[in-house]
Amino acid sequence: MKKEIKHRQEIVRFGKLLHERGYVAATDGNLSVRFGPQSILITPSCISKGMMRPQDMVVVDLQGRKLAGWRNVSSEIAMHLLIYKLREDVNAIVHAHPPVATGYAAAGISLNPALVCEAVIGLGDVPLAKYAIPGTPELADTLAPFIPHHQAVLMANHGVVTYAEDLPRAYMKMESVEHFARIALVSKLLGQQHLLTADELDQLVVARQKYQRKSAHAQALVFSP
Repeated sequence: MKKEIKHRQEIVRFGKLLHERGYVAATDGNLSVRFGPQSILITPSCISKGMMRPQDMVVVDLQGRKLAGWRNVSSEIAMHLLIYKLREDVNAIVHAHPPVATGYAAAGISLNPALVCEAVIGLGDVPLAKYAIPGTPELADTLAPFIPHHQAVLMANHGVVTYAEDLPRAYMKMESVEHFARIALVSKLLGQQHLLTADELDQLVVARQKYQRKSAHAQALVFSP
């Protein structure tokens, strides 16, 4: 029970951050956390992510059936269920509409990490999934090819979804996508984009693998009894 309360509080916290940073407006976006072998805690539909309370969250099983909560489950539950199904290492998902990254999605442009070394290490490629109506099985189908191999995906004419082993990391990936999109936009406005070379990218991939191993080791130390 304490673990579920913590997850509810974290969803409220990061929902407020999404709203304060302008990554969502009105009732846009959704967040979820997988806890326990068969339970997902997710934000409800028709609520501002800046005005949520811990008791507003909805608990569903891995088939999307509501187990607890007085509000309606998010209309985009299918997207969350798909990501959890395809990525056993993922325990948290953030979907939002950060303006610059969503502008790239609306323009039909993916984000090339070869522009910024931090993007290569922290994010990797951020691909573009073709448009599908939000909340439909078709949206899940467009995302399915990208989810196993990426940490963030742009959805054409829609927004961004990021996912990670916990909610703080999933949220930070959303921040990183928007920050990277701003840098990419500035470089376009300046009229020059000097991409990293293939050799430089190879070196960064090696650095990324070392970073991921250190990060996993640090996490193990934090959560070890």
